Amino acid sequence: MMLNSEPPSLSIPSSHPDPAPSPAAAAGSGAGSGAGTGSSAEPLSRVEPLTRVEPLTREERRRRRRATAKYRTAHATRERIRVEAFNVAFAELRRLLPTLPPDKKLSKIEILRLAICYISYLNHVLDV
Repeated sequence: MMLNSEPPSLSIPSSHPDPAPSPAAAAGSGAGSGAGTGSSAEPLSRVEPLTRVEPLTREERRRRRRATAKYRTAHATRERIRVEAFNVAFAELRRLLPTLPPDKKLSKIEILRLAICYISYLNHVLDV
């Protein structure tokens, strides 16, 4: 769209009266509408809200970058790798813990609680 590529210096000074936009002008604004050429069909002040004078903040740049498909795909890949490493670590810890049925399926919180109890037991054995 040509409106966003115009430099900010083309905006009308604030002393210029802003006529109320007509519904036809709002619906028909496009690259071929004559905006910026001095045409009276659409006032230049309609362009002003579309151009951005101040630079993007760090948060706005971050949001725009995160909205891209490439970023989302890379983030999903990193997250899968992280979760897989997390699950491998829990499986390794589970193998080290003694339970009555050795192949019993335990949840992650059960593995952590059992590990705490087992470490406490080993400390007690060392103290005696």
